[in-house]
Amino acid sequence: MTDADLADLGRDELVALILKQAAAIEALRAEIEALKRSGKRQAAPFSKGSRVEDPKRPGRKAGQGMFKRREAPTPEQLSEPPIEVPVDRPACPACGGELAFERVEEASVTDLPEVIRPRVRLFRVAVHRCGDCGATARGRHPDLAADQRGATAHSLGPRLLAAAHHLHYRLGVPVRKLPELLRALAGATLTQGAITRDALKGAAAAVGSRYAELCDSVRGSAWCHTDDTGWRQGGSPRWLMAFVTDTVTVYQVRQRHRNEEVRERIPADYEGTMITDRGTTYDAAELSAIRRQVCLAHVLRSISEVTEAKAGRARWFGSELKGLLRRALELWHERRAGPPTADYAARVGRAKIDIAWHLRDRRLADRDNRRLLEGLGRCYRAGSLVRFLDDPSIEPTNNRAERALRPAVIARKVSHCTKNARGTRAFEAWTSVLATLSRALSGPELLDAVVQLVHPTTPGLA
Repeated sequence: MTDADLADLGRDELVALILKQAAAIEALRAEIEALKRSGKRQAAPFSKGSRVEDPKRPGRKAGQGMFKRREAPTPEQLSEPPIEVPVDRPACPACGGELAFERVEEASVTDLPEVIRPRVRLFRVAVHRCGDCGATARGRHPDLAADQRGATAHSLGPRLLAAAHHLHYRLGVPVRKLPELLRALAGATLTQGAITRDALKGAAAAVGSRYAELCDSVRGSAWCHTDDTGWRQGGSPRWLMAFVTDTVTVYQVRQRHRNEEVRERIPADYEGTMITDRGTTYDAAELSAIRRQVCLAHVLRSISEVTEAKAGRARWFGSELKGLLRRALELWHERRAGPPTADYAARVGRAKIDIAWHLRDRRLADRDNRRLLEGLGRCYRAGSLVRFLDDPSIEPTNNRAERALRPAVIARKVSHCTKNARGTRAFEAWTSVLATLSRALSGPELLDAVVQLVHPTTPGLA
């Protein structure tokens, strides 16, 4: 509003304008105070300040997913003979009639033993001395290190340390809590320093070598999801990146997140498809030759943010585009669910034509709609908006990479990330190796795989 417009206003109009501006000022002050408080309070960092009026019910949705109850234990899993539970009532509790045998039902209870004792083995190592030169010779055993004596005579076993690393690097348990947790669950006594030293040692040896192999395998994958989030090393800002293929999950921490860091894992001549968000890093010229699919969930969210702030005709562009993209998603889900129908190819072609027509280059009156048209039109012409319609093996969202980053996002709230470069390298290696193993293994089998990787000569795991 110009000075001339203000001069034309009457007294009542000026009062109304002042009251409106005062209300806006108070609202902005309240928002500033809320932002200040949220920056200092970490109890609920993801709270949006208001509850949803009609929240979704937790758990599996009706008709979705697979329902599975706890399975009965196998005979090999039983720790003691079955316990017979006879009927102790002489007559029917309902009418007093005579009871006759009908069947036997089985029920089980799985619990921790009352007293948990770790497996502790004492080795009595014979030491002989040469009568001529005075040199000593010690007895050898595959489970003992050659120099395990003196201050290092009593060590921790590979399975216990593998469990500690799985709890920390995979499940996000802080190192400071691991000694108490393992003492309560396994009856073992160990220190934070022992866990950290073994992690650094493994990252510099077998685990680090395996991590390098995982990194190299990304280059030959058919597709790769990648995403990034904030990280800290010694209090300094860093970027944590995740790369997820059909077989491996790889993490890397770098000081910056540019196309140079992305090309460490996905080179410029990558022959697969890269699934990403709409970050400008992936728009670099060095990555332009790579086939790409942008996350459609991010695209739909961006469109919703624009349409929710519009009214009337200005809502049409975003609403129509959301409908077209959701129809494309439905076609992809239909194709993934089973063999295509006879008219599937025609419907896909029609959907692509409709999207192309809606994103044609033209002048829109609304600035936000114009920004959407320019950005998404560029994505469509580059083939990165609905590439999943041409290749059903490509997923339309970047959910895989986001799920891969979620444990690290939760862990950084309580672990304060890493302290130095060695800790960061250990985090990259252990987290990548454990995340990859967890995709095919779980429970004791996962610990066996970690032990076999770090100590391939351990008996009983071959």
